[in-house]
Amino acid sequence: MSAITLTVASEKDRQTIYKIRHAIYAKELHQHSINATNELSDDLDVSNHYVVANMDNEIAGFISITPPASTKFSVDKYFQRSSIPYQFDQFLFEIRLLTVVQKNRNSPIAFALMYAAFRWVQSHGGRNIVAICRTDLIDMYMKAGLTPTGSKASSGEVTYELSLASIDGLQRKVLNNPGVYTALQKRVSWRLPFLFFAPPSCYHGGYFFKEVGENLQTLEKAKQVINADVLDAWFPPSPKVVTALQTHLPWLIQTSPPTYAEGLIEVIAETRGVYAHNILPGAGSSDLIFLSLRTFLTHKSNVLIIDPCYGEYMHVLDHIIRCTVTLFTLSREEGFKVDTISLLEEISKGYDMVVLVNPNSPTGVHIPKDQMIKMLVQIPPSTIVWIDETYVEYAGPDQSLEQFAMGTEHVIICKSMSKVYSLSGVRAAYLCCSPHFIETLKSFTPPWAVSLPAQLAAIAALKDPRYYEEKYAETHRLRNQLKEDLVDLGMVDLIEGIANFILFYLPLHSLEPDIFLQKCQEENLFLRNVSTMGISLGNNAVRIAVKDEVTNAKMISIIRKVLASNGQQNIPASFTYPISEGVYK
Repeated sequence: MSAITLTVASEKDRQTIYKIRHAIYAKELHQHSINATNELSDDLDVSNHYVVANMDNEIAGFISITPPASTKFSVDKYFQRSSIPYQFDQFLFEIRLLTVVQKNRNSPIAFALMYAAFRWVQSHGGRNIVAICRTDLIDMYMKAGLTPTGSKASSGEVTYELSLASIDGLQRKVLNNPGVYTALQKRVSWRLPFLFFAPPSCYHGGYFFKEVGENLQTLEKAKQVINADVLDAWFPPSPKVVTALQTHLPWLIQTSPPTYAEGLIEVIAETRGVYAHNILPGAGSSDLIFLSLRTFLTHKSNVLIIDPCYGEYMHVLDHIIRCTVTLFTLSREEGFKVDTISLLEEISKGYDMVVLVNPNSPTGVHIPKDQMIKMLVQIPPSTIVWIDETYVEYAGPDQSLEQFAMGTEHVIICKSMSKVYSLSGVRAAYLCCSPHFIETLKSFTPPWAVSLPAQLAAIAALKDPRYYEEKYAETHRLRNQLKEDLVDLGMVDLIEGIANFILFYLPLHSLEPDIFLQKCQEENLFLRNVSTMGISLGNNAVRIAVKDEVTNAKMISIIRKVLASNGQQNIPASFTYPISEGVYK
């Protein structure tokens, strides 16, 4: 069968569409009178959008989408709007005139056109769809996701049934039947001005903002919420950062920053012991991940990634680039430690890129620098090695591979300044690698990518290493105490990491993870279910961020209360958490 090409109808296509409409709806179905022009159109064609299916360089079918801005819909001819359970507002679209020429009716064209119309509505902000569907073809419409209402009307030799669909419902249908739509994608040449699949969002936690208020108008609520579902630093940024921002804040907000953060680059180079031409700043590591991976990889690339791993990498590789991804799966029984010898054996099979997060998230496990270098020098330059060092300062002041990377042809270090410098809100990060990578990426980097407040905050933070070294040491003490108290609560299965978080497992016969997290949220404690971040994590994996001593005590108290509500008997009744400000019991 010839390929099906889906495009937006041109003006020339519309003239052919009007002739096909006359042939089918006037001559074949007798819904309209035959006219001398042999063309059929109506007032809705002024505002309608047509998607056409072409086969062998001719139109094989089409479908029409009526946008909310239209003054009327086709359903108005047959049904009262008051009988339709949707508001006729800016979110309601109508799909009509699904048409396939006779010789192509035993093909997937109709299904492809229905899916294209759904994606049109979805990509244009629609929430609901209304349609009148031929009753003799109702099974086909239902397969596409429309739901008949039982209300019917006749026109010529055709009986129509009012049918409805919500965009959320149609999206669930796509997600629940990936094989069907992937097979369809392979059958069509998609030339529409939006993606075949709606790009999924990349979830990062931060659900606590639902409680605080995403419109940022009730930030005082943040004091009542423990946001342990994200890994922001528990400590404030350096006093030098705060002073610099407070002193110059109005000017910082109203002034354009140095175009390419040249001053920040110089400070990074000076403090990290690298050269300026090895540095590329960005607005957070996410900015650099999205930029770089899409620059260096295509859908034909083969990428190796450790599993479990920070979810953003799989999101970009699988949902955006859509390349081939191989998982190097770590063992829960071995504490998710990375065997670099086995990893090197896998890399030797040949990959375009290897993605490593070190220390890893969500496990917190770190591969020592000497082991990393021993492995990296054996990886061929044809394989790009991307190393995310977001948490490396927690591993020690000499564990970063920045200086090593700048002398290689294939190692890229991604350094976020969020989690270890307490700068999550201003968004600052950088890459350290060979200048040839920097040269390529610079051509895709817009001016003013890093805001002026972020540049100033990052510079001030880099100039105060002693403050942060003290906070890293205190983080280790706080994490160890939090670990001991989680064990006392029955969380004996947890991972020994080195960063500002702990991965632990709910005990057997405990609450289901989602119920446990929901009950914690009812107490204003937000934790992260990380079970979906890796195939070997299991179903009871929960990650908790390390907080200050008082907040850690409160988190333990809340978790103890939630577990006790499920009747768990292994929680010490005498448990206390000593702190200077008080005791939680």
